[in-house]
Amino acid sequence: MRLIIVKAFLARENLIREGKRVDRRAKVLDFGDDEVTEYAILSHRWVTEQEVDYDEMVGLAKMDVEERDEIRQRDGYQKILQSCKQAQEDGYDWLWVDTCCIDKRSSAELSEAINSMYRWYENAKVCYAYLHDVPGSSLPTVNDKERYPDFRGWPEWFSRGIGDKRTLAPTLHNITGIPEDILTLGLDGNRPCVAQIMSWAAHRTTTRVEDRAYSLMGLLDVNMPMLYGEGKKAFHRLQLEIIRASNDQSIFAWHPSGERRQPGSILADDPRDFANCGTMELMDHDEFIEFVKKDVPEEELDSIEDRLGSFPVTNRGIQIWLLLSPDGDLFQVRLPCRAYPLGPPVTITVVLWESNHYKWPMPLFAPIPPPKEPQWQLRQVYLRYQVLPHRDITFEIDDSALTENGFTCCAAYPEEYTGNTLTMTSDHPLCVKVYSDSLTNRCFVVGLGQSFGKDWIHVFIEIPQPSELPAMNKYWCRAPKHALQMNEARSGAQQVCIMQTRLPQTTRILQISSIKWKSSRRCGVKLEVFHDPGFSDVSGHWTAFHMIPSRGLMIFDRQNKCGSYAIDEVPSNFSDAPDGIKLGDYGHFTNSEEFCREGNLFTDLDPLSLIITPRQYRIYSVDYALVCNLTNVRHLNSLKPVVLSLPSDDNLKSLLNSFSTRLTNKYLVTKVTQYFDYFLSRKTRYLCDIAKPYVWYRNESAGSTSEERSGDGLRAETEGDEG
Repeated sequence: MRLIIVKAFLARENLIREGKRVDRRAKVLDFGDDEVTEYAILSHRWVTEQEVDYDEMVGLAKMDVEERDEIRQRDGYQKILQSCKQAQEDGYDWLWVDTCCIDKRSSAELSEAINSMYRWYENAKVCYAYLHDVPGSSLPTVNDKERYPDFRGWPEWFSRGIGDKRTLAPTLHNITGIPEDILTLGLDGNRPCVAQIMSWAAHRTTTRVEDRAYSLMGLLDVNMPMLYGEGKKAFHRLQLEIIRASNDQSIFAWHPSGERRQPGSILADDPRDFANCGTMELMDHDEFIEFVKKDVPEEELDSIEDRLGSFPVTNRGIQIWLLLSPDGDLFQVRLPCRAYPLGPPVTITVVLWESNHYKWPMPLFAPIPPPKEPQWQLRQVYLRYQVLPHRDITFEIDDSALTENGFTCCAAYPEEYTGNTLTMTSDHPLCVKVYSDSLTNRCFVVGLGQSFGKDWIHVFIEIPQPSELPAMNKYWCRAPKHALQMNEARSGAQQVCIMQTRLPQTTRILQISSIKWKSSRRCGVKLEVFHDPGFSDVSGHWTAFHMIPSRGLMIFDRQNKCGSYAIDEVPSNFSDAPDGIKLGDYGHFTNSEEFCREGNLFTDLDPLSLIITPRQYRIYSVDYALVCNLTNVRHLNSLKPVVLSLPSDDNLKSLLNSFSTRLTNKYLVTKVTQYFDYFLSRKTRYLCDIAKPYVWYRNESAGSTSEERSGDGLRAETEGDEG
């Protein structure tokens, strides 16, 4: 380490002050070994543009008078001068000050200094604290928010890092949160747990974000390279280094400081997340066993210590054995540490998503109660530490059909979510809209949000009265489940999803339609209500449909037998066609999954004088082939067979709507093609794409009727157009 030579520095200052000639070759800085050198050290708050750096310290004697005097008048120079005088008075020949003893032009020297700084402070014989904003020589003993409004009522130095500390230990404890015994005796005795040490930095600030992590390395006995520019990733790296060097599970016991609103990394984002861990301590093996032995099979008790003793960091996550209890979609986890002396084990909450477990952020306004009868299991899991990608999603809601049927949107939470265009962000990932039925005076709630980067929509029908506010925690906790269900329902790039739910104490069903293109950040949501006395599903589930753009034809997803091909960039699922199949044929599938033709739109039904002209395409690319016999994809590409397809126009849509009630539960041949199989059958093969128009599908469960109010109550009338 490079140190100030106290006598040389004071001698040079005296010569300059007396106007005498200064030896420009005289050294005021030299290297020393912190293990054997007796030196003093300065702790202070950096003040921008007032500090003296390495070049200015060594080159002061070579400067012209005007530049030299400007440096000597700085507050940064004066605190070095006063520290040197104090060190000389106390009998120390060496002093270390971070502003001028590190050549920051050298990244290697800077990195070495930061990694060694804790040891340098620890090995110093005395540490002088310079409080630039404290008038006089006495330390304030009471909180003064009027004098120090920006630093929790204490001098700024206490917000940066930590007189006689032994005498002032009670006051320093009140200001910093560091226990008195640590202040007086140091860390050599009963070393605090990781979470408690982190809590000491919860209210500290630094000029660079990365320094919040780097300044903790010495206290936590880890080293890592400096990567300025990485932002809060530095704190994530620090925690991973701690995990690699320690089996202290209190590192997982943090609580979000208010910034994190979604499940995510098991690692904290900031030291502030450990603000409530000031009294946390580890539990030894016997204490922990005593608390959990009633919940763990006796044959597993002996292996707990070994299993909890290590948790390696892998590219999938942190591989660890934990004591878990399922709580709905979440899991409660017991850790071998406690929040206060003699307390029970700390419990945190995680959520399972795609085989990995993530930290669940507990909203301060809605704590999750512990399970009534916890079933604890000792399981090996992966705790995800990688940061999840995030994309905002905008919901565009059309609820005009509800308004027409007597429903009103009576509330939205959060309250700032007004209107029907709502954008979900990482800070605001959830919104609920409460709809009231003027007929029954009952409500239902539509929840919209995002979780794990996936958007979700769900209907909740538990609220009986408009005056009762929704419990946000209920929707918050169910978000991962609903996001997973909706994500599983969407299997293609272009999808329409439908959910139907029966409203309580009525024969009406609520239908939610959602359309979202895979590459888009916008999701269209349409809310409608229909009358159907026979519909009984109250849970609500999503059914996905492929959609042909501009055609209004949504097709029920069926597994194809031959392959999926892109026609004008629109996916098509072909199957082997029965002999004589024609475009526009309709029918049903037998139990053996064979298509049974019943008729043809163009020959059996009156087209209402509508002109419907089939379109022709050529298959120009093959997305994939799932095929039994169609093995030569390359050959198919070279043939580019012609495909006949139903058109994309309003005439076809009108035709489908007009005969929807007559063709309920029927499938329709929407495309046909043929090609000659050179390699196997040596015959012409016929393929078709069979779909179920959505207007036909909807008639299977909903009677296509709407409710109207009259003096006698509810009356059902058939809708004329289902488009």
